[in-house]
Amino acid sequence: MDTEYDWITTPLTAQLLRGAVDVERTDRGLLPHRLPAWARAQCDDGQLAMAEAQPSGIRLVLRTRATALELDTLPVKRVYVDAPSRPDGVYDLLVDGRPAGQGVVKGGDTATIDLKTGATELRRGTPGTLRFTDLPEGVKDIEIWLPHNEITELVALRADAPVEPAPANGRKVWLHHGSSISHGSDAASPTHTWPAHAASLAGVELINLGFAGSALLDPFTARTLRDTPADLISVKLGINVVNADLMRLRAFGPAVHGFLDTIREGHPTTPLLVVSPILCPIHEDTPGPTAWALGALAEGRLRFTAMGDPADVASGKLTLNVVREQLARIVKQRSADDPNLHHLDGRALYGEADSAELPLPDDLHPDAATHRRIGERFARLAFTDGGAFADHGA
Repeated sequence: MDTEYDWITTPLTAQLLRGAVDVERTDRGLLPHRLPAWARAQCDDGQLAMAEAQPSGIRLVLRTRATALELDTLPVKRVYVDAPSRPDGVYDLLVDGRPAGQGVVKGGDTATIDLKTGATELRRGTPGTLRFTDLPEGVKDIEIWLPHNEITELVALRADAPVEPAPANGRKVWLHHGSSISHGSDAASPTHTWPAHAASLAGVELINLGFAGSALLDPFTARTLRDTPADLISVKLGINVVNADLMRLRAFGPAVHGFLDTIREGHPTTPLLVVSPILCPIHEDTPGPTAWALGALAEGRLRFTAMGDPADVASGKLTLNVVREQLARIVKQRSADDPNLHHLDGRALYGEADSAELPLPDDLHPDAATHRRIGERFARLAFTDGGAFADHGA
């Protein structure tokens, strides 16, 4: 460590974090989680384990006079066999709510993933350091948003002045659950995932429970939503149920009802918005499962394809159009007795015209520009007059 600054080390605690549901003390640092330990113990799926530990929406929120700070972290870098390398996870710095810098951390552990077999090999590495200098003088609130797509253990925090948790800002808490699209997929950085962008525009505090590949109506996810304090709740359902080919029409409706029933046990009158899938042409009328497009993979490109047969819809297989019809029906039925339950068709966030202008690069996930568009539209449709969350924003 250099001697340019008179560093003060601040213990890393859960009180410095927002957006985390749980934190785990490991032999190397503090690991934020987006599912509690009891929920993680109920599912041994490696995809979910990776997704919930990637800290989408989680940020350090500090009050300090410091003009320089360093954060040692231990990221998990993903390497896909015979596929394009993933960029390093990005950290976003906000000072008093305004963008003030970005950074990446080199080093860390490496997870090598074979997309064809699903096999994963983890190699341990060493922590790296994120540094921000030339911060404004005086007392300020600093937010460091952790990479939305990179598991990140927090190892050490240093600054050239004392650091304390920033006080609560009085904003409403928006709790959101969804798939990889809500998780952040190919957003430019953690403050530019569509939920983070929408939260910033609406002036609310985000807890993002978007889990890549894992919005599967799991009971433990519903119980986590039930038990997490929130002023506003949204659940974006359907795409993972289709692309996992998880269930048939007979099971889907009761599963949605049970999911909503569980949330309502802890939030009986909280505004609750059910959002159906955005447009995804490969699955509009073709069931899952979704698979890697092997031809593209052989060329070093990541693309997806729908493997189902549209004829199987007649026997109960699910497509996005079927899912949207069911979600609209269920919300209409339940809202007769639940006036705080609302529905939003995901195609209002990204539809046919958007697909023509901004096609999904891998046929499944939106790119950075599309994340921004979805965030802007959600903020307008949900938080302004007539929306489910109207009068609950800044």
